[in-house]
Amino acid sequence: MFFASVALLWLAVANFFTIRRPVAAIERSETVTILIPVRNEAENIADLVLSLQAQQFLNKSEIIFINDSSTDDTADKLQEAKDGGAQIKVINAPELLDGWLGKPWALQQGYLQAKGEIVVTLDADVRLTSTAIAQAIAMLGDRSFISPYPRQIAKTFSERLIQPLLQWSWMSTVPLRVAEKSTRTSLAVANGQFFLVRKNSLDQIGGFTAIAAEVLDDMELARALIKSGAFGGVADGSSLAQTRMYKNFSEIKAGYGKSLWKAFGSQSGSAAAIAFLFITGIAPVIAWFGGHPLGFFAYQFVVITRALSAARSRGRILDSILHPISSAILIYLIIYSWRARGAVTWKGRTL
Repeated sequence: MFFASVALLWLAVANFFTIRRPVAAIERSETVTILIPVRNEAENIADLVLSLQAQQFLNKSEIIFINDSSTDDTADKLQEAKDGGAQIKVINAPELLDGWLGKPWALQQGYLQAKGEIVVTLDADVRLTSTAIAQAIAMLGDRSFISPYPRQIAKTFSERLIQPLLQWSWMSTVPLRVAEKSTRTSLAVANGQFFLVRKNSLDQIGGFTAIAAEVLDDMELARALIKSGAFGGVADGSSLAQTRMYKNFSEIKAGYGKSLWKAFGSQSGSAAAIAFLFITGIAPVIAWFGGHPLGFFAYQFVVITRALSAARSRGRILDSILHPISSAILIYLIIYSWRARGAVTWKGRTL
């Protein structure tokens, strides 16, 4: 327990200082294709289009929205944007084929028409600063892919308990600069909310066919790229992009329920993750209250790792003291995800 907390703290400190961060924007010469898969995202279209149209320092870019059988006003909102002068292209994805999930299927349709040297994938609820893509390309450097991790907006109490764990999980367990150059897929870290990849690297794996049926499409895409010989990793994108994934615990439960079962590879992997969360997040408090002095220090160390993660991702540092509660809820969500596997509904589809 104590030594695990020390190890987490050491790695969190190292990543805090070494994680790749944006530099000042300069004019880019690369051509860019931006792919945005949308399904029932009518409320996000207008703001997102404005965010994309405002991008600066890009030589030539194309913006492709892929409408994935939306049943709300998404198509109308996209047409309104085009009628208003937005330089966007809209593709209606064909009916979903067996063996595919919606997001990879939509991205594949965009990939087939992409002309840029660099392909950027965005979720519809992400908002970019005006220089975000240019700065992200600069962070890409000579790597094949990079995932600038957006700032995760968390307003409700349940969001504040769970959402910070996304970044903390890899900030405290993965040596990020080592992972960027590693051939080990176990070190892959990525976030499909904002992802850049060289088109020729995508070509090597057939676009998004390698992740056709993957719930964790972003992580599996990174792993597929690494298997093909590509290199890349995650970067600090909190000053470039932000998003609010969920608005209440019901949405959190559905969102995590559809994917957590796959996050750790197997039931034994999930059991190991649960043990890790218990040993590092809950056991220290139990030991502390039981009178064991090392329990207090172990709790302090893990709180510091959360605080470092929050500071780097522009989150709420004070929420770090609630890490034991966050760990307990995440354990519940992992178990729930396995029990609900194949029965969770997301955007009108059962996963």
